[in-house]
Amino acid sequence: MEDSMESSIERRLGLVVLGVVLGVGAALRVAWALSEDGLYWPDEVYQSLEPAHRLVFGYGLRAWEYIEGARTWVLPALVAACFELSRALGLPEPRGYLGLTRSLFGLMGAATAWGSWRLARGYGASTLTAAAGASLFALGSVPVYFAPRALSENASALPVVLGLALALSPGASRRAVLGGASLLGVAVLLRLQNGVFCVALLGVLGARREWRRTGEALGVLVLWAGVLGLMDRLTWGHWFQSARVYLDFNLVRGMASNWGTAPFAYYYTVLARSLGPTLCLVTLGLGVLAARRAPGLFLLAIAFWLLHALQPHKELRFLMPVLPVFAALAGMGLEELRGALPPSPVRLALPLWLGVLAGLSATRTGGLTFGQLGQYEHEKPRASAWDDFGPVNRLLIAAGHQPDVCGLKLERLHVAWSGGYSYFHRDVPLYSGQGPGRGARVYNYVITPTGLSGAGTVVATQGPFALVRLGERCAPDPGWSSRLP
Repeated sequence: MEDSMESSIERRLGLVVLGVVLGVGAALRVAWALSEDGLYWPDEVYQSLEPAHRLVFGYGLRAWEYIEGARTWVLPALVAACFELSRALGLPEPRGYLGLTRSLFGLMGAATAWGSWRLARGYGASTLTAAAGASLFALGSVPVYFAPRALSENASALPVVLGLALALSPGASRRAVLGGASLLGVAVLLRLQNGVFCVALLGVLGARREWRRTGEALGVLVLWAGVLGLMDRLTWGHWFQSARVYLDFNLVRGMASNWGTAPFAYYYTVLARSLGPTLCLVTLGLGVLAARRAPGLFLLAIAFWLLHALQPHKELRFLMPVLPVFAALAGMGLEELRGALPPSPVRLALPLWLGVLAGLSATRTGGLTFGQLGQYEHEKPRASAWDDFGPVNRLLIAAGHQPDVCGLKLERLHVAWSGGYSYFHRDVPLYSGQGPGRGARVYNYVITPTGLSGAGTVVATQGPFALVRLGERCAPDPGWSSRLP
């Protein structure tokens, strides 16, 4: 549905704005993808990069989820495809396959911003106001920060927003509804919580009394549920194992709370810190204005937010799939606001002003701290959220290049806060900080805090850490396990 009152000049301006915000957003994401080696949380390695490394190269540390079958293999398979592409391009080393993978995830984030634009256009927002809404996801500090990280939330945001754009736009064709439902099914394969969008899709179509479309969408979603069950049967040996184990761990036993709990207002508070309070308030206000134009979509986004806010364990990344929906709602709300104003320079300037606010948020990205992102709030809230443990990961790459390495230990470090074999890339034992002491002689290199090299030879240093060579040979260690400690 297009706004017939949109002038050709305004439409061209909207396309220019869209091109600029998508181009700048993509450039920022790729630049960050290639310039840092840090971790926000171990899941970005051990739920994606490490199992993918095991698929492609035959070795890697195994997190409990990939031992007990609490996750599907869809995300690791997607990352493995990136690794294989990198090998085909002649980039078989960590710098090559990690750089390519992170860059592709970043470009996926820019495509998700286009999905926000497409969703807003489907609900009648003009080219310009939809582009202004898309700028919130293209340039917002939080989406830019998370974009290069191989997390299920990032990978699923694109099929979520495109699926909703196809299936829920007023007047959508039968093919669009079926295609949108399929994309939401893919999003669930990547992240189980996206089932909320599937239920909401059926609810919105039912509320519109589009009973035939509702039944067809339900049929498609049932087929994708069958795909999920079959994949688990083929990979884990039991139908729907990943869903059953995951739900039991998180909802029945409440084990996720072991990683921390937060109050109900956590998500808004953290977004206000990271995006900026002005941008947060403006986005929320425009979203409320959009409720008249897109009540079902607005309630869907609020429901996803509330369901996550009610869970004790919270992490900002959990909201990534719904943030492009809020960006689209902001574009629709801006259209509502402009429609209430008479023709004037202010009416034309409002979308540009929203784009400027998004651009200002982008300037905050490089200075984000863990406290602003709601992570490690009690341990290191003022520490930069960029390149955390990056020096360790760069030393892992250096260790992998040592021709005589037969074992490596991360002294005084837990291996979960490193890049594992995805960075090390050598098929020899890798020990965590609580592993055997140097006297066991089962490794001949260590990564240790500088000043603790002892009798070894310092091979390389990165920040507060050093790669130290201890000797020439390693004793066999029959007790070593690839299970992540």
